[in-house]
Order: sequence, then C-alpha cells, then structure tokens
Amino acid sequence: MSYNSNQTLVPEAKQGLANFKNTVAGEMGVQFTDYNGNLTSKQCGSVGGEMVKRMVEQYEKGL
Repeated sequence: MSYNSNQTLVPEAKQGLANFKNTVAGEMGVQFTDYNGNLTSKQCGSVGGEMVKRMVEQYEKGL
C-alpha cells in the first residue's frame, strides 16, 4: 500500500486533533486562528510539546 502525505487516513482524527490543539492552546493562553503568523515559534512549539506530553500520558495509562 502506498501512502500519499496529503491523504487523510482517518478523517475524524483531523478534526479531533484540531479540537485538542485548540483546547491545549486555550489552556496555555495561546490563541490559534486561521492565520498564526503573529505567534512565536516558542508559543507554537510549546503547544505541540504539551499535546505530545498529554498523548504519551494517556497512552501510558492504557498500558
């Protein structure tokens, strides 16, 4: 099976991750919009890092 990077394997996951990102960003005081050019790399990276941290914690709880 070939994979195209533009292909969404689980369409529901795209919206779920967007909701998760916005929830985490809101808790951190970072407001994502359709245009995020006004945000610093540190702000965006901290949101992504927190998302990964929470996903790993959830995974570990399921073990």
